[in-house]
Amino acid sequence: MNLREIVEKYLAIAGGYGRPVALADFGFDRAQTERVFAAFDEDYHISRYFHFSRISGAAYTVNGFKHTHVSIDGEVQEVL
Repeated sequence: MNLREIVEKYLAIAGGYGRPVALADFGFDRAQTERVFAAFDEDYHISRYFHFSRISGAAYTVNGFKHTHVSIDGEVQEVL
């Protein structure tokens, strides 16, 4: 899944930028969720727009850290 697809899916779930969305809501299995978000988290130009948190619910390991939610800044449009 590429960045544009993730952002579009995020917006469909969140209804706008900057709102926390449960990683489980993206509908991927555990391995795919961890793989997709780890790839974006590793890319400096992309990761600055992604904000992971641990609120409640199913936790996923993204680059060694447990997270339940992600929010994406609207400025991600600069790299789409």
